[in-house]
Amino acid sequence: MSAIESPRPLVCTATGSALSITILAISAFLIVTTEFLIIGLLPAVARDLGISIAAAGQLVTLFAFTVMLFGPPLTAALAHLDRKQLFIAILLVFAFANGLAALSSNLWVLAIARFIPALMLPVFWGTASETAAQLAGPAKSGQAIARVYLGITAALLLGIPLGTLAANGIGWRGAFWLLAGLSLVMAMAMALYMPKVARSARVDFLKQARIFKEPLFLANVALSIIIFSAMFVAYTYLADMLERVASVPPAQVGWWMMGFGAIGLIGNWIGGKAVDRSPLKATALFLVLLALGVATVTPLASAGLFVCIALALWGIANTALYPICQVRVMNSVSHSQALAGTTNVSAANAGIGIGAIVGGLTIQTAGIASVGYVAAAVAGLALLMIPLVNRLAAIGRE
Repeated sequence: MSAIESPRPLVCTATGSALSITILAISAFLIVTTEFLIIGLLPAVARDLGISIAAAGQLVTLFAFTVMLFGPPLTAALAHLDRKQLFIAILLVFAFANGLAALSSNLWVLAIARFIPALMLPVFWGTASETAAQLAGPAKSGQAIARVYLGITAALLLGIPLGTLAANGIGWRGAFWLLAGLSLVMAMAMALYMPKVARSARVDFLKQARIFKEPLFLANVALSIIIFSAMFVAYTYLADMLERVASVPPAQVGWWMMGFGAIGLIGNWIGGKAVDRSPLKATALFLVLLALGVATVTPLASAGLFVCIALALWGIANTALYPICQVRVMNSVSHSQALAGTTNVSAANAGIGIGAIVGGLTIQTAGIASVGYVAAAVAGLALLMIPLVNRLAAIGRE
């Protein structure tokens, strides 16, 4: 997002660099897990606080909309600060917020505990990869960034099932206490082992914001919002769907969700290959698979192997669309790609929030069994938008 000033030499051995990047990757895992863990905890939170599953689902909306609204401006405002001190402060904020969540006695306190870390998540996400590249040096910067994103990807895939397993093993409050403790540990590790890195120049946000006047970019951002809405209409309530639609025993839901995340690794690999050829065609392909997967879970719920196939299609498409959307949006601009990428993260969180709302309303009005059909319909809406995006891209090439 920002240009790097001439960096001061880093006194950092290869071993020290690798350790620092590993700390960043583990911290990324904890921070992104804090966002998605709640989805696996929703049934337990709703039961314990005496609220509906739809009301509990709005905690997902709150976190997502906070990231959406505050991500780009906060990242621009804080990216020039000393990165080591910034990351330590972010981890301490997450430790406090997760501790507060564990102590929550009602929905409002829990909502505050979710709002606070949502402010800091995009700041970390937007600066960690750049810092890893500086620590590793030009020759290994790509590998360093990949390691940090491995932590983020692992959180996206495993955060929800880990939350579900934790809810059954140590309770949802215990899960938040665990995250709080681990955040403190990583803050101490960062203080002890991570060297200082060169500060970044302040971001000229208004100059970069010219991309918000480009129709192709705006269309791609809008497409990402609809895609993530389609994904999270059902994904937000996956644990509840497995319990009440597929009749999976509560103690086994976490393992089913772990399998859902693991099969998603295939989607991550296929999506990475497909997006290099054509981001828009890859988007269309995996939207079709997403719609097919979510729409068939309910009718195949009692069909054993076939419901597993439906869940596999859903999981593969769900995971593939994360990097595909990021690449598609960043490729839609010729400058300020970092800001474009951060904006896509905000768009994704807007979609997550909208999806949670739509899914919650669907449960209240038509029941949990209808969530998959609504998700498929929203995916269909995204498919209808692809010709428009393709036309705008063609105009840009003329």
